[in-house]
Amino acid sequence: MKFKTIIEPFRIKTVEPIRRTSFSERQHALLAAGNNLFLLHAEDVLIDLLTDSGTGAMSSAQWAGMMRGDESYAGARSFYRFEAVVQRITGFKHVIPTHQGRAAERILFGEAVNRGQIVPNNTHFDTTRANVENQHAEARDIPVAEGLQPALIAPFKGNIDLAALETILREEGDRVPLVMITVTNNSGGGQPVSMANIRATSELCRRYGKPFFIDACRFAENAWFIKMREAGYADKTPLEIAQEMFSYADGCTMSAKKDGMSNIGGFLALNDDALAQRCTNLLILTEGYPTYGGLAGYDLEAIAVGLEEALHEDYLQYRTRSVAYLGEKITAGGVPIMQPPGGHAIYIDAKAMLPHIPQHEYPAWALSLVLYLAGGIRSVEIGSVMFGLQPDGSEKPAVMELVRLAFPRRVYTQSHVDYLAEVLLYVNSIKTHIRGVKIVEQPPTLRHFTARLEPAHGALLVGLDSAEFE
Repeated sequence: MKFKTIIEPFRIKTVEPIRRTSFSERQHALLAAGNNLFLLHAEDVLIDLLTDSGTGAMSSAQWAGMMRGDESYAGARSFYRFEAVVQRITGFKHVIPTHQGRAAERILFGEAVNRGQIVPNNTHFDTTRANVENQHAEARDIPVAEGLQPALIAPFKGNIDLAALETILREEGDRVPLVMITVTNNSGGGQPVSMANIRATSELCRRYGKPFFIDACRFAENAWFIKMREAGYADKTPLEIAQEMFSYADGCTMSAKKDGMSNIGGFLALNDDALAQRCTNLLILTEGYPTYGGLAGYDLEAIAVGLEEALHEDYLQYRTRSVAYLGEKITAGGVPIMQPPGGHAIYIDAKAMLPHIPQHEYPAWALSLVLYLAGGIRSVEIGSVMFGLQPDGSEKPAVMELVRLAFPRRVYTQSHVDYLAEVLLYVNSIKTHIRGVKIVEQPPTLRHFTARLEPAHGALLVGLDSAEFE
């Protein structure tokens, strides 16, 4: 394009005020929240990048669709519209709606995974891992080596390690009920998976007789990266690319709160008739009737529209370019990030940024707290707090210590991104003053949601006057 300025491919018709807070107010809020950003009141956050899950702005077409919502308990028109869109994109025979993605995971693993089994994945995200482990099975991550090197620039760092997968299938195949790939690879820095890798994974699974599932939360973003980076796809539409991706799999789980562009919802889609029936039976027990699955009819309508809007090229270009723009600005200022920038988030490499903080003092968590104190930004740690606690209760440091800044869809403008860059560059300038944290209270699983922490050495920031932040 001749003009390089990033503009949002939409007009704003409704606005929501956000409240500025002082450094002192943020200190008190953080103390009350036990130094856990999940436990903050949202009104105390200026720019909320905790997650892109369910936090986006819906379009006028989605709101209009919601007005058509059919709230019939069984056989509602809204379900069949939703089902038709999912089938057109994925090609899967059975579509089982759920209230969100983790419910789809729980139902799938509850029916397909047993004690002592292994589920290989490029990298499981938090609820996926927890639902596998809830079945007393092992969630085994086998990312490619380049995916564990944040500074390395490579086009498809989200790929699964095919050699490692084949070794597992050959040597431990009797313990593998299914194989998964997460697109994009959220725990691995939002990095995409190539079509070649998906195809090769499918071929391996066919050879060894194993079902292959896609965690499809960000399928549209992954399709866009394939279009931009993989030979032979430049002239294909994101829809065509997504359809090919799904054609190699036997099913998928989906949180429609991501690339479904809705505030709630998800689904499990698959081809196996017998497995679908068992999953439907469990759905009725725990979620709802098969034509609503824990969702209102208007939610099904919003998802049906959102799944199609997520594949619009102008939207995908704007979204990925906005994330890349922030990545470029802070990289130029010396902030180490997962390269290249992902589709939905920037991931700061806290291990590289804060080498003076040992991993047992959770450098990524500490950095996320300082981002909030400095500029009112809420992010999320993807490191040893999120993934360090093992099923047997032991601690194991995460391979990477990342802070994710996840962009809600169609919510923030370019000026918000520029403000983010200012705060991140400022925090980088005071990084030697940051100290680690320790956990003082935690649950046995998914501890990052509710754990309480405190500074490991009496203060999170040392050698700085609080007036510096006012």
